[in-house]
Amino acid sequence: MLKRILLGVLVVFIGGAAFSYYQLRSLGLIPRADYETQAPEVPAFTRPAILVHSKTNGFIHKEAIPAGKAMLQRIADENGWELYFTDNAAIHNTQDLNKFQAVVWNNVSGDVLTTEQRAALKTWIENGGGWVGLHASGGDPSYQWQWYVDELIGAQFVGHTMAPQFQDAHVLVAESMPGITAHLETPWVVPAEEWYAFASNPRDKGYEILLTLDESSYITKGETFFGQDRMEGEHPITWRHLQGEGRVFYTAIGHQAATYSIPGFQRMVSGALSWVGMPTAP
Repeated sequence: MLKRILLGVLVVFIGGAAFSYYQLRSLGLIPRADYETQAPEVPAFTRPAILVHSKTNGFIHKEAIPAGKAMLQRIADENGWELYFTDNAAIHNTQDLNKFQAVVWNNVSGDVLTTEQRAALKTWIENGGGWVGLHASGGDPSYQWQWYVDELIGAQFVGHTMAPQFQDAHVLVAESMPGITAHLETPWVVPAEEWYAFASNPRDKGYEILLTLDESSYITKGETFFGQDRMEGEHPITWRHLQGEGRVFYTAIGHQAATYSIPGFQRMVSGALSWVGMPTAP
């Protein structure tokens, strides 16, 4: 009898552990090391084209990713652009990247590129390509590709709000840039978002800070189990810079699917795409 009870407990324990592992992996809380080496077939484009990449080897933003795709499709339709959506990171090769005027990393997480793919993307950007990163694309707690965090993003993510996780906050326009942030009021109240903090301010590297956070407008706890949720001094949340001959834009806003339907946010991303190299609609 005792053996049967112990066996039953063991079966329940193993089953529970397997279920928990599956749940954690499905959310991306257990990092993966999945890499593609065979690129997809990319069609010939008749209009300016954007590569939208959404691969996740880390946390999976299951609602934000499709919301981001839908927003980008609306922007493309308004401007006469073509989009190519893929989770296949092998598309980051010289031949395929040269078919696009801009690349958007839509909530990409984890380490997703091989050494060769990293080199291809870096060269493409520094030779004049335009790159836009949304939210989680700059939100990993550590990076295997140091150039990506040190130069492309420009700051290491250290945590986000957790108590509560989603809050209204005042976003301040640090630079009123025509087509990107000039349409936003300041403060711009963004509802129910998750707010990132970074180890340093990209302004110290000469990057142009476009939007900052008013930390007094939402609740921060400082050091928590989930990392740091506040910053000393200026708290940047959106910025841009030149990378060689290329242009780079990053915004940490965008965890919530609803954010991608905010007209002001859509207009900012549309303007950012134009700034990095997409031709504006006639």
